Amino acid sequence: MKKGFFVFLLLLPLSSQFKFTSMISKVSVFCASSHKVGQKYFAVAEKTAEVLTRNNITTVYGGGAVGLMGKLADTVMKNNGKAIGIIPSFMLEVEWGHKNITELIEVKDMHERKKRLVEDVDAIIILPGGSGTLEETLEVITLKRLGKFTKPIVFINTDGFYDSLFLLFDKMIEEHFMREEHRKMWVSVNVPEDIISAIQSAPVWDETAIKIAAV
Repeated sequence: MKKGFFVFLLLLPLSSQFKFTSMISKVSVFCASSHKVGQKYFAVAEKTAEVLTRNNITTVYGGGAVGLMGKLADTVMKNNGKAIGIIPSFMLEVEWGHKNITELIEVKDMHERKKRLVEDVDAIIILPGGSGTLEETLEVITLKRLGKFTKPIVFINTDGFYDSLFLLFDKMIEEHFMREEHRKMWVSVNVPEDIISAIQSAPVWDETAIKIAAV
């Protein structure tokens, strides 16, 4: 690193230094495959893809070709980004897989898919979704509670879509099924434009979380 550049970096505010040096190279996006959802959700998937490709971030997702999955992947590819799909064999058999993405990885079942979706990524982004999205979300939150996953988890709470889930989390904490500290496991934004800053400013989490996993 050149001396002049180093001095310039030191003169930046701390928040700017953090954003400048924090590298986000790959994220996993949890989202739905339904093609009947409202247009506003497709718009959120499209904008999410635009934000990720503009920042040279690889998108890992469930490998589908329709619904929000399809819109996400299509937009990534349209913008010359990189989209990696993870899909179980039985979904390929019914031709649910996206044929025009960077890489489509076939796995044996849903369990392996969920495992691969969170491997070697710098963050999880959760778009509005159905039971599959919710299942993936709760599993990664549980892994984070146990210190087995430590990266930021960011909800895109379009028009309050996840408000009811957050109320349920509040109830769990209030009734001592979870700790107050567990609120730090996720962050929520209203629009995709705030994804990057949310990832960079997410509370630090590490493997020692196992020590506070039990209530």
